[in-house]
Formats: sequence, structure tokens, C-alpha cells
Amino acid sequence: MERAHDQLRPITLTPDWSEAPLASVLIEWGRTRVLCTASLDDDVPPFRMGKGGWLTAEYGMLPGSTPRRVKRPIGKQDGRQTEIQRLVGRSLRAGFDLDQLGPRTLWIDCDVLEADGGTRTASVTGGYVAARIAVERLIAAPESQATRASVLSPVAAVSVGIVHGAPRLDLDYPLDSRADVDMNVVMDGHGNFIEVQGTGERRAMSRAELDTLLDLADGGIRQLFALQDQAVAQALARRPAATLRR
Repeated sequence: MERAHDQLRPITLTPDWSEAPLASVLIEWGRTRVLCTASLDDDVPPFRMGKGGWLTAEYGMLPGSTPRRVKRPIGKQDGRQTEIQRLVGRSLRAGFDLDQLGPRTLWIDCDVLEADGGTRTASVTGGYVAARIAVERLIAAPESQATRASVLSPVAAVSVGIVHGAPRLDLDYPLDSRADVDMNVVMDGHGNFIEVQGTGERRAMSRAELDTLLDLADGGIRQLFALQDQAVAQALARRPAATLRR
């Protein structure tokens, strides 16, 4: 069944899908599936010494995530992988006051299990949930130095584009491969734009088309915030506080 132009694909967020890390979420976005985990390191990069915590991200696609096998990176990472994990890290850092996190690094790992378009937006959206659950558990841990001020705003991302002349929300692979214009939008809960990545794949876009795409993204991201809140609440009801290993 054809989706409406402003309709998201079915999205499911399953918190604590993996039990080992401090927090995790499996985000299923249409046929795209990404496992996002949050792990702690009791250390910070040199430039953050004495200033608080840090958050960083890594991204990768498993070999069987696409019909044609994805090669495992050996040695140097490819440019796309580096670009996406930097996007995820930048985006998620906008959602937290790292000075209030305590002297620790929060690692967000986004592993694509299956790809059908939108892996970077799913990684940002699911990565925020994993990070938020982890930070909330740190705040609740008596021995942690993290404070309530650590949490600033939700962060989510969605793709938009122009396909055969029509604006569309949430491009799966078939739509993305035919898009005249392709854009990824990251926003916070205050309606501010954290990052906008837009490209005229087959033609340039007008200012009016840009405004239409940003409005589409805003509507989709507001729906994502509600799904994120539900997943965070579900995880914290099950396990509210972190157990810090020393």
C-alpha cells in the first residue's frame, strides 16, 4: 500500500534489546533495523580533562545488512562510515550537557542489521534513546556524579526528499534511489535544527521546496519524539538505575 506523502514508515523501538550494555535499543524503521547501544568508559579525551564528560559514536553496517555483502572495514574506515558516525555524535551531543555528566565517556554504537534506506536517521533517532536511557540511569545511580541538568532536549532525525516532483517524508531505498532532491534533517525538542544535509541529486531545488521539505521533516520528527519518550519510559520502569562497575 502506497504511503501518504507525509507518512512515516512503521517504526518500533525496543529498549534493552541487548542486556549487556548500560542501555540499548533496537530501532525497526520499515525494513531498516539498527541496534544502538550505550556503554561507559571511565575516562575522557585529553581536551575534556577537568571539564566533565564526553559522548562519541561509532557506526557500521553488518555484512548481511544489504543484498550485496558489505565488507567489514579492516584498518582504515570508509568515508561514508566516518561521515555518518560523526553526524550521529554531533547530533547526540546537542541533546546533553556533557559538563554535568561526570568524568566519563558515553559510547554510542550503531550497528545496521538490515538496510532499506534511512540508516543514518535511524541511528540518530535510536542512538538518542540509548543515550537518554544511559544518562537517566547514571543520574539515578547514587555513586554517579551525573546531574539532572545533563539532559537538555530530545534529538531525532528523518529523511525527506522530492521524488518525481512531489515532496516525500521518510525515504526508503526505492524512493531514495529515484529522488530528485534528498535531505536528512536533525532537530531538537525545541524545534531547532541541529543539522540539515540536503543535495540536489538530479536537479536544484527552490526556496519554496526547501521550506516544504523542512516542514515535512518537522512534522515527522515530532512523531519520533513521542516514540522515543515511550521507549525511554519503558526502559526506566524496568531498570531505573545503573550499576557502576569499579
